[in-house]
Amino acid sequence: PPTAPPAEPAAAEPAAAAPAPGYPETERAAVHRLMRDRRDVHHGFRSDPVPPEVLLRVLEAAHNAPSVGPAQPWDFVIIKAPETRNAIHELARRQRETYARSLSKARARQFRQLSVDAIRDTPVNIVVTADPTRGGRNTYGWHLQPQTTPYSSALAVENLWLAARAEGLGVGWIGFFDERELVHALGLPEHLEVVAYLCVGYVDSFPDEAEQGPGGWTHRRPLSWVVHEESYGRRALPGAEPHDLLSQTLAEIRPLDAQALGEAWERQKRMTKPAGSLGALEVISAQLCGLSRSCPPPVPEPAAVAVFAADHGVHAQGVTPWPQEVTGQMVANFLGGGAVCNAFAAQVGAEVCVIDVGVRDELPGMPGLIPRRVRSGTADLSVGPAMSREEALRAVEVGIEIARDLVAAGNRALLTGEMGIANTTPAAALVAAFTGAEAAEVTGRGCGIDDETHARKVDVVRRALQLHQPDPSDPLGVLAAVGGLEHAALTGLILGGAAQRVPVLLDGVSAGAAALAARAIAPEAVSVCVAGHRSAEPGHQAALTALGLRPMVDLDLRLGEGTGALLALPLVQSAARAMREVATFDSAGVTDKN
Repeated sequence: PPTAPPAEPAAAEPAAAAPAPGYPETERAAVHRLMRDRRDVHHGFRSDPVPPEVLLRVLEAAHNAPSVGPAQPWDFVIIKAPETRNAIHELARRQRETYARSLSKARARQFRQLSVDAIRDTPVNIVVTADPTRGGRNTYGWHLQPQTTPYSSALAVENLWLAARAEGLGVGWIGFFDERELVHALGLPEHLEVVAYLCVGYVDSFPDEAEQGPGGWTHRRPLSWVVHEESYGRRALPGAEPHDLLSQTLAEIRPLDAQALGEAWERQKRMTKPAGSLGALEVISAQLCGLSRSCPPPVPEPAAVAVFAADHGVHAQGVTPWPQEVTGQMVANFLGGGAVCNAFAAQVGAEVCVIDVGVRDELPGMPGLIPRRVRSGTADLSVGPAMSREEALRAVEVGIEIARDLVAAGNRALLTGEMGIANTTPAAALVAAFTGAEAAEVTGRGCGIDDETHARKVDVVRRALQLHQPDPSDPLGVLAAVGGLEHAALTGLILGGAAQRVPVLLDGVSAGAAALAARAIAPEAVSVCVAGHRSAEPGHQAALTALGLRPMVDLDLRLGEGTGALLALPLVQSAARAMREVATFDSAGVTDKN
């Protein structure tokens, strides 16, 4: 019989196409170097003209930017006339001074170093605008996100900036304008939005670091802070395992620098004063040296007080005569500048930052409020846990993030503040849990309660401790059981300050309770703490004793809000300034004692 023909060999799978190639290594390196070397330049411009062909290349790069739509909503207004630049300079100068008056003293001093003279010093100013009408009503992508119009023009600004740097041109972005006033001053059509006012010209040299960087206005945030995998808060760089914020922070906390400490004590011996004559300030100055790893240390300014606001379920037990809605009302008062902490902050030159970490009531439309609410108040700690363990961790991480943000913004000292009706009750419970003290020994009168209310408050704290049996070796568990959201956030602020190596000035009993929690989590965190004052609350003295901290001020304060820490700030700054500015016996030609 006929045999079957041999089977055809299986067709080979087609080879997968290779991905599109990238640039050669040398070109990739040049692109990344260009992005790293870009600088916002405000000083050192030359009067050399920018050749038309160079300016054209820069504008072509800007015009090649991506845009949503693609609507290409940008226009570039080139300004060279001296009279126009002088008029715009005057406009910027006036608005800059108005803004400076709104800043704290230390911030205003820093801010005034940022000049707007580049408007006059550069041969070319470029105004980049966004036209929200370009492309008509149905431009793709604008229906739900109309803000993509100025976003697209901002991409053109970035292209322009990088191309200018490649051409050896410096670019300075001037932001001191009322946008509508600038539109009118330049005679622009009313429907245009000004996205950027750029000063462009050749420079003597490009700074190694951003002019607003390490010695100045702000600091560059590490990439690891801002990369999240799959969900917000699950931080991970590509190729690395995800980590939680608390674990990352604890890994960054280190002891005071031993070499700088030694240099500080040696310098104290050589300063033109009797050894030990500045008392506790000498200890503070050495602590600041150990923190900064340098002797003498930088003066801890600017400074910011972080006021964490939250409500408490234990209010239902009648531990205070103040109604709970006062918490939200005082938040509005802080933001309006009418509280005691605002007055003290204005006097000592600190910034007040208000954070809603757990206020019961809604706080709509409050400019300046930092919304970080974990939950709307705690539960009643006398009948159950104040919050879940997960909520306690989230509140701690809120405090860490606030510390990071404030330090990245250029602050060199953090101050603890809080606002929460009934919050001295959980503070007393926390102090008792971490020190082993009896409830009656650490429970005070808060904002002035009578004997009957005080007895009730002591009983509430005692019952809460009996109910929960908090374990001080489990600080998160203690915070969850008997703490407040602001206490947990203050704990995070202290830990974040320790990781960033900036001094943290503690206020009253709530801050003392938070510092005990922070020490239980990371013992080295106490090394950044300075006790601003001793509160009239008995729990605060117990906390300070357990922490081994000596208060800078003792005025029977019991307000909270960061007021005691604010009063102590000039003393801490004076300790650093003395170390920096007081001459030594050798340098001053003063004979030391035999």
